[in-house]
Amino acid sequence: MKKFRRKTLAAASAVSLGVGLAVTAGTAPAASAAGPDTTYLVLAPNGAKTDKAVARVAAAKGTVVAAYDQIGVLVVRSTNPGFAADVAGSGVDSVAATTGLGAAIDQGVTVEADAAAVAAATGDPTGEPLYGLQWDMPMIDVPEAHAVTTGSSDVVVGVLDSGISSSHPDLASQIAKDKSASCLGGVANTSEAAWNPTTSDHGTHVAGTIAAAINGVGVTGVAPGVKVAAVKVVNDGGWIFPEAAVCGFMWAAEHGMQVTNNSYYIDPWELNCRNDERQRPVWKAVQRAIRYSQSKGVLHVASAGNSNWDLQHKNTDDGSPNDGSAPVEDRENLNSACLVLPGEAPGVVTVSATGPTGEKSYFSSYGLGVVDVTAPGGDARFRTGGASSIAADAILSTTFNVSTRTNGWGYKQGTSMSSPHAAGVAALAASAHPGISPGALASLLERGAVAQPCPEGVYNPTPAFGDTYEATCSGGTRNSFYGAGMVNAYNVVR
Repeated sequence: MKKFRRKTLAAASAVSLGVGLAVTAGTAPAASAAGPDTTYLVLAPNGAKTDKAVARVAAAKGTVVAAYDQIGVLVVRSTNPGFAADVAGSGVDSVAATTGLGAAIDQGVTVEADAAAVAAATGDPTGEPLYGLQWDMPMIDVPEAHAVTTGSSDVVVGVLDSGISSSHPDLASQIAKDKSASCLGGVANTSEAAWNPTTSDHGTHVAGTIAAAINGVGVTGVAPGVKVAAVKVVNDGGWIFPEAAVCGFMWAAEHGMQVTNNSYYIDPWELNCRNDERQRPVWKAVQRAIRYSQSKGVLHVASAGNSNWDLQHKNTDDGSPNDGSAPVEDRENLNSACLVLPGEAPGVVTVSATGPTGEKSYFSSYGLGVVDVTAPGGDARFRTGGASSIAADAILSTTFNVSTRTNGWGYKQGTSMSSPHAAGVAALAASAHPGISPGALASLLERGAVAQPCPEGVYNPTPAFGDTYEATCSGGTRNSFYGAGMVNAYNVVR
């Protein structure tokens, strides 16, 4: 039996921002209440209105801070230690406290672009000085695609992440400020300061891969003609909570986004099990938000993860929860009820990562029937067999130094970096095919992908780590490592 042990790297982040009016149900709990101020997700029965649930929240001494009536989900705060039991009853399907259910993003290490390498870089005809260091763009035929289209400004990609630096010279003209917001706490805050980065430049790096401008400065994005929206869901401690995820998908749905990028999983349980009493309400709420946003024309693209897991064969999770909220549990005999969210949610395009050779990055998770496509995510260790890292084999994009508050360019790697390549290609496709549905867009992305064959035998690109990153590919033309193949920007626009 294979155990899934979490291997962290330049990983994931993101969920999106919420739309629901902040409303108050009843009066705030008395200051003398015995319990800590706790956030809950309260779900009405599927398809039912939330009015009965709102009334029960008030009676149980809770305050509704955001109401997503479209999907029957309330974000509630209460200091009543018995709130979960008191709110149960007619009009309430389920309830879960989100304490201990935050996901810590793995920020990775930003390596600033070497000055000598920058000086020697060869730009392309667009005049972007660092383009010669972007090995990832020719790999997916970005130059050929740009000869057809660089994307439409009517297409907006939601970057559900840690915020985007609005002062970055490669991104300042690319941000749809009217569609950007922070969803910390589950409530939308549209002030520019709120959705700018504070403790992480992860979202700024992701945004550059999608849409860095063609302006003679720095790098170019996959789809520099489209817009990105900053949807900040990572708090200053580096945590993403389920209420932000729900809020984010709803924000994208109601603000005209055609694509979202989701470089994260909803933690601290890497596998969310709908047959687990505590996790089930979270699973239901996220699924409802995803389905609703899809019905509003949004395609969600997500990273596969950096644990080198075979996601098709889930047996034991011995690394959760990972936030210290409870002792780590060795959960065995897991089945199809346990999913990595949002990557395994129906209709979400899940992306694995490759390095400069086009082979699976040593860290990338995989799985037949789970991974839909692959894209460049970097592999800084393949040249040395894992003995050391070579930054130039990671992904170069826009950065923001959170200590000095300065903008720049640098390298990161992870499926967090592969997912925005696929999101950028999807944005080009949406630009070339106005009005295309999320399902048709996902199909086009897969049909345009270039098939990648399985490597023979046991794959181990980093023998210096022993068998830590061994993996075995399964399938044929469509396989567990690469899905339908490498995304291709030109094939979806020609």
